[in-house]
Amino acid sequence: MDNNKDIYILGIESSCDDTSAAVLRNDLLLSNVTSSQAVHQSYGGVVPELASRAHQQNIVPVVDQALKKAGIEKEQLSAVAFTRGPGLMGSLLVGVSFAKGFARALGIPLVDVNHLQGHVLAHFIQEPDMQNAIPPFPFLCLLVSGGNSQIVKVNAYNDIEVLGQTIDDAAGEAIDKCSKVMGLGYPGGPIIDKLARQGNPAAFKFAEPHIPGLDYSFSGLKTSFLYSLQKWVKDDPNFIENHKEDLAASLEFTIVDILMKKLRLAVKQTGIMHVAVAGGVSANSGLRNAFHEAAEKEGWTIYIPKFSYTTDNAAMIGITGYFKYLDKVFCSIDKPAFSKVTFE
Repeated sequence: MDNNKDIYILGIESSCDDTSAAVLRNDLLLSNVTSSQAVHQSYGGVVPELASRAHQQNIVPVVDQALKKAGIEKEQLSAVAFTRGPGLMGSLLVGVSFAKGFARALGIPLVDVNHLQGHVLAHFIQEPDMQNAIPPFPFLCLLVSGGNSQIVKVNAYNDIEVLGQTIDDAAGEAIDKCSKVMGLGYPGGPIIDKLARQGNPAAFKFAEPHIPGLDYSFSGLKTSFLYSLQKWVKDDPNFIENHKEDLAASLEFTIVDILMKKLRLAVKQTGIMHVAVAGGVSANSGLRNAFHEAAEKEGWTIYIPKFSYTTDNAAMIGITGYFKYLDKVFCSIDKPAFSKVTFE
């Protein structure tokens, strides 16, 4: 391989309900196209069967758009990187099958990417006319989304150690479920975030779990929120409508407080002061503010992703694929998709 030759990676992401394709030249992002699926909103959550059908409709036009926006021909691609897992099996299969067929047709290597590793490595994406700050190894990363809540120690791009994780529900799932209970719609994250900006975070108290070590738990909070709400609505049928801003602010405050307490403990235990946040919940204003506060008060050097890299996207799959390509870590065509939450 000519070391001076540019490497073009096509990234493909289809782990849940976003069909995404991105093109990178080395570590520089040239395009990042995502097609979101509105079909799930009326169901209050992702319907796996509908998600995989929508992926089948979207995958070809999304890849076509990504290549056109990047201004390159498919023949210039060096490799195809794709999310192999974790995620919804029906959704993953669409991206996995397309990536395998596309790479085989072009005669280029396949690179399989772990979706969680992709979220963490989104911090390494560079953009034209913009130099993003890159965390030095080792750094800590709080990975929080609808399906995962973990604190990881990143020793190298391919060496990620889980220090603590949720033993039941994820933070994002708790937000979505509580939003649904309040009748606010799906996805709950942006709705709760918007309402919380106008509410009082100290208005209501909800149960915080006492889990040893660096592990998380959010199922008790969900139950506490539900039972409190039922009691208040029984006394006042208009309670939610009259207090939705305060409810949202108090819920957000409790979740951010749970996340940050354990993260502070991880910083104390490891002595690592470079701290990143990743995943869908990293778009939350309350969590971002808490990070800025920690940087100011506790001297952390923080890394917060751009909003477009917080949700599922193919740019993060592409950058991970680029690192693996440099090390010639390729994937055989017979490797299946996997749904289990793991960094393997």
